[in-house]
Amino acid sequence: MPAERILSNARVVTADQVFTGSVVMRDGLIAAVDEGRSQLPQAEDLQGDYLLPGLVELHTDNLEKHMSPRPGVDWPSASAVLTHDAQIVAAGITTVFDALSIGDINPRGKRMQQLPAMLEAIAEAQHSGDARADHRLHLRCELSHPQVLSVFRDLVEHPLVQLVSVMDHSPGQRQFAKEEKYREYYMGKYSLNELEMDAFIEEQLGNARIFSDRHRRAIVEDCRARGLSVASHDDATLAHVQESAAFGMSIAEFPTTLEAARASHAAGLQVLMGAPNIVRGGSHSGNIAAAELARHGVLDILSSDYYPASLLPAALLLAGQDNGYDLPRAMAAVSRVPARAAGLDDRGEIRVGLRADLLQARVRGGQAVIRQVWRQANRVF
Repeated sequence: MPAERILSNARVVTADQVFTGSVVMRDGLIAAVDEGRSQLPQAEDLQGDYLLPGLVELHTDNLEKHMSPRPGVDWPSASAVLTHDAQIVAAGITTVFDALSIGDINPRGKRMQQLPAMLEAIAEAQHSGDARADHRLHLRCELSHPQVLSVFRDLVEHPLVQLVSVMDHSPGQRQFAKEEKYREYYMGKYSLNELEMDAFIEEQLGNARIFSDRHRRAIVEDCRARGLSVASHDDATLAHVQESAAFGMSIAEFPTTLEAARASHAAGLQVLMGAPNIVRGGSHSGNIAAAELARHGVLDILSSDYYPASLLPAALLLAGQDNGYDLPRAMAAVSRVPARAAGLDDRGEIRVGLRADLLQARVRGGQAVIRQVWRQANRVF
């Protein structure tokens, strides 16, 4: 690759403006950002397409779908990671926090058994240079699971771990305040009959009473001692938010009510919602819509969650709605803000001195089309 590359005639989206200009990439970094077209013959003409910061994804379980592409099918982990990585980069994501769930509540699930293979395969792809995106690890801790604390302590020392979230999916609170939604979701997801579902609910409630509070305290204390970013999950009430703020959490993932989102935002937690929620027009669980939080000015971060290709379209949709989010602010929700929330100060916006993680995109017929992606000035898509 050349030591220097010039991208010209692009609609450059910085942290606070959009202009037709040029960006110079040198030695993996952004060396210059200028208005106007470059007159140098080696400049690459982007033909008026958007030039955007590479997307930063904090919470995706997309890898799990490649590890288990069908019920009962286990796919080789190295192949699964590289396939996942290709899908991530094709979506414009240059930094991804792969979410590994500790504490599978699925009575027939294999998440816990797959954890070591998933972690090893991610680390190997990152170490070998075969991964095109920059992969980090996000440990999602299901607090009501009996083994979550011991497994967390086994994994948290891994150098790729930079983000931890604490969640409690037991029925009657947070994401599933309505038991009928809980029944509908898990009976469909795990193919349970009524009797199996009754037993499942009883088990989850019992485990939550025994483990959730003690595990939350212990995991957060371990994270604070290591300087790791911590996220709450599905906060629904003011009491939930006050607890999260008292623990020093930096991110509020998927608050389920406007009250919780407003309180999180006011307390300095970055409010994260799902990009699919924006694209689909609402929550699949019947909770607050991300677009509604944007209208109140309390949406800070978007995550692709289960669908990587939703991230850029959601940002563009957000910028087109009547909500106070212009394009720079909407793009910050998928780049600069998540990067800072996870402690990464070297990326996330088009600014001299930062990493040259960039993407070229155009909008055709309302559809965002990603044409090129660079990570540290190397073209990866």
